Parts: sequence; C-alpha cells; structure tokens
Amino acid sequence: MLFSKKTTYVSEITQFIDELKSKNPSLEEQQRAGRALLWDKEPIDLDRTARDKASRVAQQPYVYQSH
Repeated sequence: MLFSKKTTYVSEITQFIDELKSKNPSLEEQQRAGRALLWDKEPIDLDRTARDKASRVAQQPYVYQSH
C-alpha cells in the first residue's frame, strides 16, 4: 500500500498548536528563554567540585552534642 504525500488530515493537537502560535508569535522565543533560564547551564568543573568536597569539614554524627 502506498501512502500519498498530500495528507489533508491535521490532528486536533496540531491545529491547537498552530492556532496558539498564530495568536502569540513570540511564544517560541519565550519558550527558549525559559529553557535557557532553567536548563542550559555551564559545564561542571570536576576539579573545583573535588576541591570543594575535600575542603569540607566533617559534621559530627550528633550535631547538638557539645564535648
């Protein structure tokens, strides 16, 4: 069975997204800005992380004990 490249069916979700984008043209830009704010971070410096971990003072098992 061969499928035609001219598909006229458009799902309700696609229609909703197209309508949303037409009503708010800056939507994609806002999404990219939100992603950059929350997810796009600088790489972790493993040497600095190791130094920070080594320089920590161990906490007493029971912090309220005062010998």
